Amino acid sequence: MAAEKKAFVLRINPETLKELERWAQEEFRSVNGQIEFILHEALKKRKKNPPPERND
Repeated sequence: MAAEKKAFVLRINPETLKELERWAQEEFRSVNGQIEFILHEALKKRKKNPPPERND
């Protein structure tokens, strides 16, 4: 069984949204799907290259 998705409000600059819409269209995704894809890829990259520990 697939995990349920959680909805939330996203406030975004109109120009950024336009760029996301263009990018999503180029890759045959919805804007929501494109945002999920970008976040998923960023999290995978972060796991491969974790940020250095902070010593505050």
